[in-house]
Amino acid sequence: MIHGIEIFLVILFAYLLGSVPTSVWVGKIFYGVDVRERGSKNAGATNMIRILGYKAGIPVMIFDVFKGWLAVKIAAWIFSASLSSNHFINLEIGCALAAVAGHIFPVFAGFRGGKGVGTFAGIGIALFPWALLIVFGIFTLTLILTRYVSLSSILSALSFPFVVIFITGEHHLMLIILAGFVAIFIPLTHIKNILRLWRGEENKFQFRRKKS
Repeated sequence: MIHGIEIFLVILFAYLLGSVPTSVWVGKIFYGVDVRERGSKNAGATNMIRILGYKAGIPVMIFDVFKGWLAVKIAAWIFSASLSSNHFINLEIGCALAAVAGHIFPVFAGFRGGKGVGTFAGIGIALFPWALLIVFGIFTLTLILTRYVSLSSILSALSFPFVVIFITGEHHLMLIILAGFVAIFIPLTHIKNILRLWRGEENKFQFRRKKS
């Protein structure tokens, strides 16, 4: 029998996992830099690459994705045989949202985190693998054509529920709601980027880091 305290602890673990501020710790420990004070001032992999290069940014990106994936999978490893299908999916979604909340409001970094795109990608790998693959194609194509990471993230997020519903044929209501939440939430975390795009002030991504 599953008790509420066990579910609470798993969701708390997902939040704490999401709260691991990879870019902040890597920046401070290995480079003496707080990425939240430079570049776009965002504690994410893209800003890490912009400031410190791919050697610093790629491991951060991988771990941010891993956080989202593990937050969902931890529920599967513990409760897959103990809950009904609907309750199990709901728990996976609860852990997913807790991990994203941790990434954006990390308890280990003064509640100043990133925008959650990488962590959402990890969640997508766990819950919507085929849909995520298609959306990643949209992200990559947009990035190649525009070199705006923010625009690529926004368009990918907006397309996500349509891909989930009409291409991969997802029918579980809560998973569809989660996909719709992504389409709303990611653009909301990019409001400042949207304003900069509108004013023509958004920084373009450099595929090759400029030599200093």
